[in-house]
Amino acid sequence: MSSDLKLLFICSRNQWRSPTAEQIWRKRAGYHSRSAGTSPNARKTVSSADIRWADYIFVMEKKHKNRLQAEFTRLLDHKPLYVLDIPDEYKYMDPDLVAELECKVSGILSDELNV
Repeated sequence: MSSDLKLLFICSRNQWRSPTAEQIWRKRAGYHSRSAGTSPNARKTVSSADIRWADYIFVMEKKHKNRLQAEFTRLLDHKPLYVLDIPDEYKYMDPDLVAELECKVSGILSDELNV
């Protein structure tokens, strides 16, 4: 069994923010990453399989957390779920978005893992 951490990143339409996060963390040793969206119009809509797969779930806004909790209540029991508070004002791989994601996600993971 892989000891790599599985990180799931979620935004609304899975267009800019969550795919950027997936791309950043996919390149790092020790991590696997996926991204999805909460909207029915998302490029990839979040599924129960995604929730089960993830060790940590990161959402960009509080509304994404609310949608996940409404749709996947039981699956989210004992799943670490974090709101990153990153507004939908960036394009894919925007350097400011990359910096914000790296800072926030790294901070949460280092706190969680006591690194």
